[in-house]
Amino acid sequence: MSGSPACELCDDPIPEHREGRFCSDGCRSVAETLPADAPESAAEDAAADGTASAFFAVEGMHSATCEAYLEAVARGVDGVVDADASYVTESVRVDCEGDPPIDRLTEALSGLGYDATPREERTPEEREAADSVVEGALGYRYAAGVVFASFLLIPYTVVFYPSHLASLLGATDPLAGEGNVAMVLPVFLVLTLVVIFVTGAPVLRDAYIALKLRTPNTGLLVTLTAFAAYFYATAAFFAGGTHAYYDLAVVAVATVTGATFYESLAKRKAAGALTDLTVSRVAEAARETADGTETVPVSELAPGERVLVPEGERVPVDGTLAEGECTVAEAVVTGESTPVRKRAGDELVGGAVVTAGAAVVSVGEDVQSSVDRLASSVWGFQSATHGDQRRANRIAERVTLPLLALSLLAGVGALALGGGAAGAVVAALTVPLAASPWALGVSTPLSAGSSVDRALGRGVAVFDETVFERLRGVETVVFDKTGTLTTGRMEALSADVPDDLLAAAAELERRASHPAAAAIVDAFGDADVPAVEAFTSHATGVEGVVGDRRVLVGNPDLFAERGWEIPEAVRERAVDVRESGHLPVLVGETAAGDGTVDETDDGPGEAAGVVAVGDESRVDWEATLERLGERGLDVVVLTGDDESAAAEFAASPHVDHVFAEVPPAGKAEAVRRLRASGPVAMVGDGTNDAPALAAADLGVSLGSGTALAAEASDLAVVDDDLGGVAAAFDLSAESYRRRRWNDRAALLYNGLAIPLALAGLLNPLFTMAAAVVCCSLVAANAFRESGVA
Repeated sequence: MSGSPACELCDDPIPEHREGRFCSDGCRSVAETLPADAPESAAEDAAADGTASAFFAVEGMHSATCEAYLEAVARGVDGVVDADASYVTESVRVDCEGDPPIDRLTEALSGLGYDATPREERTPEEREAADSVVEGALGYRYAAGVVFASFLLIPYTVVFYPSHLASLLGATDPLAGEGNVAMVLPVFLVLTLVVIFVTGAPVLRDAYIALKLRTPNTGLLVTLTAFAAYFYATAAFFAGGTHAYYDLAVVAVATVTGATFYESLAKRKAAGALTDLTVSRVAEAARETADGTETVPVSELAPGERVLVPEGERVPVDGTLAEGECTVAEAVVTGESTPVRKRAGDELVGGAVVTAGAAVVSVGEDVQSSVDRLASSVWGFQSATHGDQRRANRIAERVTLPLLALSLLAGVGALALGGGAAGAVVAALTVPLAASPWALGVSTPLSAGSSVDRALGRGVAVFDETVFERLRGVETVVFDKTGTLTTGRMEALSADVPDDLLAAAAELERRASHPAAAAIVDAFGDADVPAVEAFTSHATGVEGVVGDRRVLVGNPDLFAERGWEIPEAVRERAVDVRESGHLPVLVGETAAGDGTVDETDDGPGEAAGVVAVGDESRVDWEATLERLGERGLDVVVLTGDDESAAAEFAASPHVDHVFAEVPPAGKAEAVRRLRASGPVAMVGDGTNDAPALAAADLGVSLGSGTALAAEASDLAVVDDDLGGVAAAFDLSAESYRRRRWNDRAALLYNGLAIPLALAGLLNPLFTMAAAVVCCSLVAANAFRESGVA
């Protein structure tokens, strides 16, 4: 409620009926148990100093170099205080003084192959279309490269390789004196340049950014190698020689671009595995007017206006119930699995579903949905989720300057020894030809793409290859309860009601939209029963006439309101069900009299028994947690439900701690505090879990989850199988071994070429043989099926 004091942990308002500094027992428990030394989030820093944040989705980011470049570009726009980019989530957060200049920022962040869009404007359909454009452009570029490479390499092999072999064997050069070099080399001179600039455009962009930021990367190494080969061959052409390395230039840019294309396809295939997820945000609302209602965009609502929300629909914005009563399911926002009864004056959260009755909502002061706030929180966390600097780029940073220095030294040395200008150029260009670890540009994306693809084959969708490296460092795994450790579906777990009365109750519940009603129908709705003669829906149950009996189904409060008797045994059973974390649904009956449901007919009835309805635990939850414990990981459970609902997990020897009654913002804060002790992975499925998923070092969503949960995650278990969480850690170890082996194989090129160069035996035939052996080993290891790399 506006004006209420804020919770010290999550900053949510403290309910009027609650005393103390926290909005719930869960927040109090988190604050008392976990130290408050976690760093403030970037989004909170921005809010604290009065700046406003704008969020952008940027297509085309794929490395830490992209992050640094886009941050520098954004900071160059007037009014920008700071910027944070993440290639992991393809997002940029920009903090500005005053209102963010959206148009100027969008223009500045676009270009050089990047496509920026304000994040709130990017729909799933637009993102899918943008992905198709990116894939198409890269695909056409690679296809063009294959065509050109074919034109080049086939005749190149036929014409030049016999010449290279003859020079090695001391035989007569078949090209000598025939003028063939002057006839064919100009063709390769032009077409090789086309391949470099068309096919290698992504590589050249990386090199350009590396130079602009003065931060070497693998793109710069590949570019150095390609141009060294090109200029060496061009110099040889004008000198009348046949030692042309055009083939190496073509193979370097084509294979690196191809590996990058494969990596992109693998990632987008993984993201596409979750396109059927639901979205909880509401775009339009039915606003009350003097003449009835009108449908308007949520953005046009004003504080105090009244909005009608029919049964089964979502509440569009936060507010209060203006009149009457209704029942709402708030699990999407709060994580509470049991629907909540609301009366006039009670608060309603945007994104909650009205499950019984209709709601007339008085719009709150912020005119915003809790789901929208959760989305903004997610975006703030995501923009601070930087991709790990790739090992290959770290190698590039270490070797680039020494490589250039050695090249210059070789050229100067050759000139000093009387080799002349031509000899100096040859010596200088030979160094990057032999010593540049350009094959890392193939190894890195190929290893990443194959790991992402292999993970999807095992039911785990990984959206970024750094996930595997980050998984290896995780020390704590945090689980949401509802929909994660439990099925997320209301089920009838037990009943002590006569079968014929259960069947009658199920027939009434067919007409209700409450999740508990659906559970009762599924469990007991198959029997033949008389037709329903009359029906009334209450906020917490249903009432009606079935055959010759009047039946009431609902919670104990409804029975008390209707004046129905609740025997002591039934009352105790209801308390037991509630304390076990489940929902007690009472079922009672009385003779129907004249067939109406008027409460004066035959007086009140009596409760005959209780149906326990609840969210059943997943069958594999304990085995999954045991596997994680065997890895030495701490396991924590966070839930919006009360302690009784989480009692089963608190009693498990594989769970180190349980925090119950924790709101979404409190979950995110709990994760941040846990991170102070080491890297944290968060597993969840709902919109309410999204801030915590994004706040964690690694977010894991289940395939049954919402789109916002998936968006906040780094990986998802697409088959909704909790065992996939433990499988992800196995995949991490396998990916690490495979990548390490591939990096060593990539350096094999240099291991072969450098000794040949030092011995004066470097030859285009040998360099191409080294390149083929190196790339073949990398590809073979990347795609082999063995679990040991």
